[in-house]
Amino acid sequence: MSRERASWDEYFMNIAREVGTRSTCDRKHVGAVIVRERCILATGYNGSIRGLPHCDDDGHLMQDGHCVRTVHAEANAIVQAARNGSRIDGSAIYVTASPCWNCFKLIANAGIMRIAFGEFYRDQRIFEFAAKLSIELIDLTTSFSKAVGAAT
Repeated sequence: MSRERASWDEYFMNIAREVGTRSTCDRKHVGAVIVRERCILATGYNGSIRGLPHCDDDGHLMQDGHCVRTVHAEANAIVQAARNGSRIDGSAIYVTASPCWNCFKLIANAGIMRIAFGEFYRDQRIFEFAAKLSIELIDLTTSFSKAVGAAT
């Protein structure tokens, strides 16, 4: 019996989910994958500043109800691309949760033109500004939850 192949969106979102399992903040595990022409350029997950203790080790650093000890998955993916000399303008990013406002600004300035996310996180401004900037914003919540449900 043959099984149905995952779409490219499902494939890269599944990889982002796996990347998110490396997160070191138990408040939210988020993974990100930057892709161009169906090739992975960089990945990132939310975790502490390189060389500093993680939330899992030292606890959360809370400010206004949010843990600020971690660098977000999207930012870490962009940093990984920069550290490795990967050009990401014109690429797509797959993120298990929609970007916060600060990560959205980084994504836009990095030249990423497509954002696919697996759940809505917290900032409605991304929809308005994505439209203004002609950044494609794809909500994979429905198809992603179907794919996850089918896999379990």
